[in-house]
Amino acid sequence: MSDEQIGQTPQGAEGTAPQGGTPPAESGAQQPRYGEYAPGYGQQPPVYGQQPGYGQQPPAWQQPPAQQQGWQQQGWQQQGWQYVQPGPQQGWAPPPKPGLVPLRPMPFGTLLGAPFQALRRNPKITVGSALLLQGIPTILVTVILTGAMYLLVERALNADAADQNTLLAGAIGGTIVLGLLSVVVSAISSALLQGVVVGEVARETLGEKLTFRSLWRLVRGRIGALIGWTFLVSFAWFVAIALVVAVIVVLAALGGPAGIVGAVAVGILGGFGLIALAIWINTKIALVPSAIVLERLRIGEALARSWRLTNGYFWKTFGLIALIGVIIYMVAQIVAIPFGVIGGMLGGVFAPTSLSTNDPSQFTQILVGQLGVNVLSSIVGAVVGAIGSVVETAAVSLLYIDLRMRKEGLDLQLVRFVEGRQTGQELPDPYLVPAPAAPTAPQTATPPWPGS
Repeated sequence: MSDEQIGQTPQGAEGTAPQGGTPPAESGAQQPRYGEYAPGYGQQPPVYGQQPGYGQQPPAWQQPPAQQQGWQQQGWQQQGWQYVQPGPQQGWAPPPKPGLVPLRPMPFGTLLGAPFQALRRNPKITVGSALLLQGIPTILVTVILTGAMYLLVERALNADAADQNTLLAGAIGGTIVLGLLSVVVSAISSALLQGVVVGEVARETLGEKLTFRSLWRLVRGRIGALIGWTFLVSFAWFVAIALVVAVIVVLAALGGPAGIVGAVAVGILGGFGLIALAIWINTKIALVPSAIVLERLRIGEALARSWRLTNGYFWKTFGLIALIGVIIYMVAQIVAIPFGVIGGMLGGVFAPTSLSTNDPSQFTQILVGQLGVNVLSSIVGAVVGAIGSVVETAAVSLLYIDLRMRKEGLDLQLVRFVEGRQTGQELPDPYLVPAPAAPTAPQTATPPWPGS
């Protein structure tokens, strides 16, 4: 073996290197030749476990060759005789959050807090829509209903004794008609607000901040279905309650101890049964408005869709709706308590002798004061209720998105949509469920020719 062959590294199949030159482990000029001492020969070896001090270089015999140091500075690592460049670290990356919530199945805490964040992210749409579509109509209906009730009752009280019964009956009938009118207006305004809030939450999840005009253009085609669904649910529960009340009245009309006991038993059992049935049914159909708006389904299809999505997640759905409802109810009561206290004090302040006198003017003063307080309380309650409706609808919409993520992988479609939008691609609405492909007819084999 010659001197040139000593110190050369073997080259083989594994001795590959990146472009730019072969980085052998050591070059011939840096390896000691035959009969020479290695660099750093005779230096004191370090004590076991002792590291060089700060700013000190390790001994020469511990340092890699200069060319190898260059490759290491460029990020190449030595594996045996092969130099490889380390690739990107394979770690967990959090899901993207382009908007309101991360694009992944959400825990209960996120579902509970995100609806309140929706009010803050786009208050012009959320709070503005609540006041425009539900708050103002409720206030107008309350003022009209209160004024009509005052006129009817005041006329009945100030009329002659012979006409009071007739006027009181007319006042009661007029109050019922006005109450039904307020229910109709409330149902329509609630349906409008549901459509706007569902569309807003769905677009906020994707990081889009739409104006009211563009959002209304997006959901206006589904408003008729939402109004129809609201009236259908209201009518169904009205019929159920009317049936229980009719049975109670019939049993009570029979007379006798058996009829009275039966009426009481039906009233108690029917009341608790209706409450339990309402909890179960309303929880299972809670996602119908979201399916009507986002998937553009008809009422029957949306009903079946909500029923399937809530299978296996009944208690989560009920818990979220109930907890949000309790929070909003407590806030509304905190706001309404001062008005109730003020209304109870008006009688003693303005008409302290109203209970011990037959003067109708004394009762009129109490009635006017009480109606005025009720109007102010209704206005404040309408504002708080409208904002509460936004929070409840937003919570149910997020629950609908969460259940589709868990059952159908909607989060992958949303991520794909967001990434495609960033690159300028025109992609279809990710919330729409694609129609199933029509089955193709099986191809029949061509019969062979006779004699083949």
